Amino acid sequence: MTRFPCTDVLKAYQLYLAACPFKKISHFFANQTIMNAVEKAKKVHIVDYGIYYGFQWPCLIQRLSTRPGGPPRLRITGIDMPHPGFRPAGRIEETGMYLKDYAQTFNVPFEFQAIASRFEAVQIEDLHIEKDELLIVNCMFKFKTLMDESVVAESPRNMVLNTIRKMNPHVFIHGIINGSYNAPFFVSRFREALFHYSAIFDMLETNIPRDNEQRLLIESALFGREAINVISCEGLERMERPETYKQWQVRNQRAGFKQLPMNQDIMKRARQKVKCYHKDFIIDEDNRWLLQGWKGRILLALSTWKPDHRSSS
Repeated sequence: MTRFPCTDVLKAYQLYLAACPFKKISHFFANQTIMNAVEKAKKVHIVDYGIYYGFQWPCLIQRLSTRPGGPPRLRITGIDMPHPGFRPAGRIEETGMYLKDYAQTFNVPFEFQAIASRFEAVQIEDLHIEKDELLIVNCMFKFKTLMDESVVAESPRNMVLNTIRKMNPHVFIHGIINGSYNAPFFVSRFREALFHYSAIFDMLETNIPRDNEQRLLIESALFGREAINVISCEGLERMERPETYKQWQVRNQRAGFKQLPMNQDIMKRARQKVKCYHKDFIIDEDNRWLLQGWKGRILLALSTWKPDHRSSS
């Protein structure tokens, strides 16, 4: 698998932010939800599944620094897959150092813990949760690579959700890739993947010049690699396994979560933000999910949850 320099990744990410509202609106949705939740909290702990380079958090840190009464003590536990080599947590630790420096710039008390592990292998004890901290669990679009019950008897998706429920977070922020190309049958999977990725590549074609080097990186390193995996791999080798937001809704409820109402102020502001982009980007709401898409096809969905103690055994 080709590794791209961090500088190239950052340039491509900046281009994607400028051309497409998906990440910006997703981070706004999550961070505004967090700001509403931690209004009076003195200690905040965010468990981030799939932290990657931590692009979501500088904006939150900056906003916390201006909170009336001063910022809380912020602790982030960044979880991501281990990297090959002698430092499996190296990239996560580098992300933590970058965030720590950023927090110091804005005088926000900050701690960071790096966990390099498969998501389903993380246990509550690994997180060192403190009783007096307000706990937030955040996952932006990373559960799509978890195996499901069609591959292994004990579904890693359900295992992760059960662990999150046992953490008893104040809120669980869940962003998903809305896709129907997780079918075991090749023809069905190919057809749904074609619809999904055609919309994405059409969006890139419409909004970014064709000869832009960063666009080529986005297409080949991100979406192209995903599409190849969906089409050419079977069984455990197929990493891309998205479900629709309606499927995740059922799965989350079965795992013992209750969905929180959509914050209409967040919804209103998201609709305003998308107006700064191409007219074919869409924002919608369905069953308490904020939906994002292109030309009528829903590509991403966001929602908030908390443990439903009535369903606990």
